[in-house]
Amino acid sequence: MSLPYEHPLIDRAKCLRKEATRQENHLWYDYLKYYPLRFQRQKAIGNYIVDFYCHRARLVIELDGSQHYEDDASLYDAKRTAFLNAQGLTVLRIANIDIDRNFDGACMEIDKVVHELLKA
Repeated sequence: MSLPYEHPLIDRAKCLRKEATRQENHLWYDYLKYYPLRFQRQKAIGNYIVDFYCHRARLVIELDGSQHYEDDASLYDAKRTAFLNAQGLTVLRIANIDIDRNFDGACMEIDKVVHELLKA
């Protein structure tokens, strides 16, 4: 099952890959790039670009900085998550601070969720 996307977002996604945050780079280069299942960075889905996406597990991983906890951003994230869920995707949100302070725990959580989704 292919996912919808807006073609103009492809160039923006490429740009976001080059301008990744420190936490995105850490998670990508130190874990997801070598994960046994393929993950993509900055994947366009619908009108959105998600941080990481695993097609096989139908999992989206979003890394959230402090701006995501403000009212406007929380509403936007809820709308975005509802759209992604409607596409049959699971969204896992991880705070940037967890990548910084508990990287191993964040990776274990990702692995746990992937395995749960593959069993379903």
